[in-house]
Amino acid sequence: MTLTADRKLALRDRFLKVDTANVADVLDELGLPDCGLSSDLWPIKARLEKMGGWAYTIRGQMTPYPGTGDPKKMEAVSGLTPGHLSVWSGGGAEGVCFFGELIARGMQYRGCVGAVVDGGIRDIEWLDRMDFPVYTRYRTPVQSIGRWEVNAWQVEVYLPGATSARVRVRPDDFILADVDGAILIPHEVAEDVLTRAEALTEKERLIRADLEAGATLPEVLAKYGHV
Repeated sequence: MTLTADRKLALRDRFLKVDTANVADVLDELGLPDCGLSSDLWPIKARLEKMGGWAYTIRGQMTPYPGTGDPKKMEAVSGLTPGHLSVWSGGGAEGVCFFGELIARGMQYRGCVGAVVDGGIRDIEWLDRMDFPVYTRYRTPVQSIGRWEVNAWQVEVYLPGATSARVRVRPDDFILADVDGAILIPHEVAEDVLTRAEALTEKERLIRADLEAGATLPEVLAKYGHV
């Protein structure tokens, strides 16, 4: 079933109220253990509150090319809509930035809520001031023009995984990130995962309340089971 734009935004708001740890536990229960993204992808802010959105994929490659810009990159980011999280893939260990502040401003203006970058970025101070959250592989002042070129967007891509070498990302999969890291939720199970994660979040709230009231760990284990 295709989700409407309003439904996607409503689900995104709910996802931002659960933790990646609970989502990861739910995905394990559903037999999807390899959805965590590599810890090599780090948040540019010292403390990232939450980042989440529906994947909008942009793929590129290292290739010399003439000219003073990358028109395909501009065309790619023009398709972003509210609630999208841009996912940048391709040639991520080559030492160039995939985007910086000015492109990020254009993306944010279109409603993009952040980025996961299997490569480099620059203008980090400005991105921080913009409150534009980014998980990236590395930082670098070296631009991509003439070095790294966009070759496709809204296609399946790979990001480095936490428990597997690669995690497949498709357009409209959901990505959630917080201080523990980032994780992908396949779009087919996004609503089910969210509902289960919300239930687990409530269960943990009750456990904390019982512990604060003096219950012992064996008592809460007997009452609530494993968490």
